[in-house]
Amino acid sequence: MSLESEIDLPGGAVLPGALPEALRAELVAFRRDLHMHPELGNQEFRTTAAIKERLQRVGLRPRVLSSGTGVICDIGADEEAGTDAAMLALRADIDALPIPDMKAGCAYRSTVPDRAHACGHDVHTTVVLGAGLVLAELHRQGLLPRPVRLLFQPAEEVLPGGAADVIADGALEGVGRILAVHCDPRVDAGKIGLRQGAITSACDRLEIALEGPGGHTARPHLTTDLVTAAARVVTDVPALVGRRVDTRSGLAVTWGRVESGHAPNVIPQHAELSGTVRCLDLETWRQAPDLVVAAIDEVANLHRAKSEINYVRGVPPVVNEAGATELLRDAMIARRGTEAVEGTEQSLGGEDFSWYLERVPGAMARLGVRTPGERIVRDLHQGDFDVDEHAITVGVELFTAAALLDALR
Repeated sequence: MSLESEIDLPGGAVLPGALPEALRAELVAFRRDLHMHPELGNQEFRTTAAIKERLQRVGLRPRVLSSGTGVICDIGADEEAGTDAAMLALRADIDALPIPDMKAGCAYRSTVPDRAHACGHDVHTTVVLGAGLVLAELHRQGLLPRPVRLLFQPAEEVLPGGAADVIADGALEGVGRILAVHCDPRVDAGKIGLRQGAITSACDRLEIALEGPGGHTARPHLTTDLVTAAARVVTDVPALVGRRVDTRSGLAVTWGRVESGHAPNVIPQHAELSGTVRCLDLETWRQAPDLVVAAIDEVANLHRAKSEINYVRGVPPVVNEAGATELLRDAMIARRGTEAVEGTEQSLGGEDFSWYLERVPGAMARLGVRTPGERIVRDLHQGDFDVDEHAITVGVELFTAAALLDALR
């Protein structure tokens, strides 16, 4: 692999590690293969095997996680044994979504019914793999100043996320900083979006069962009217919660499913609701379970319904640390100039990368995947989602530059 392509830095220094054309083409093919064979969380056996095999081919020693999917691989760590050098970790999520691929006429469309890489995890995986291959060659040439750890994480889409299992497997031992990217169809390929501080929101799952004696719709006064009770929970709980916290925290309860009853003239004995709780603020998120459960109980009791609440803790916000954010900024500027970095807003989406940041400093960048000039935005978690594959080159070179610049800090 030739890495002669270099980029001038201020002061006359050069930054090696640009992506060779042959490897670029291979990575595009690798991403398309993943895209055609999507696997759900904790089922990513084929994906894991493909990652492991490619890393082994360049002499690395990847380790499959104890859960059976996901990979940890260190580059340059052996020679650093016994030193205080803290590794930079690069994280990718490898799972797909349980939705059909709706891209008509696409040669690499998913071959698995009702499964699709509609969130860009195939791109994240390919970017970290590509960065690992380039960094392995730099290490062979004696140009990698500090060890780097690659983390290929399963089950990001499964609350509370696979990050906890990866951490339990020792993934952060010896790590001083961690970086990640997430595809953003609102940002042009060739650019990244950055934000210091919170860049995503917290996300929890809420499941509620309401019970009460039903009856005839002609005599609702003799029943617990569960349809009305469920309707009031749907409308009143978000309003109550929104008035019990600072509105700037963005705490929001949103429903995705409401089910009750089987006949038009029968008041049912059972109702079910499920939805999500999202929050922009970390401290408010920590209070959210008590606030939301109390509001549900109040509304249910008002309508004489018995409530059973399953509040499933999800993920806190991803809070980008200042130093790691600046590292990503400097790396992108070194590769592509200041115009390749733009600010980005805080998203209401959840991401379990946040669990790593509870333990070590780090940051996530939004990787532009929209073809410049394209007006149609193919949003995340939609069946027609796709990317401009130039983003793979950009992501690889971003991470290789960050790995080299990190040693200078």
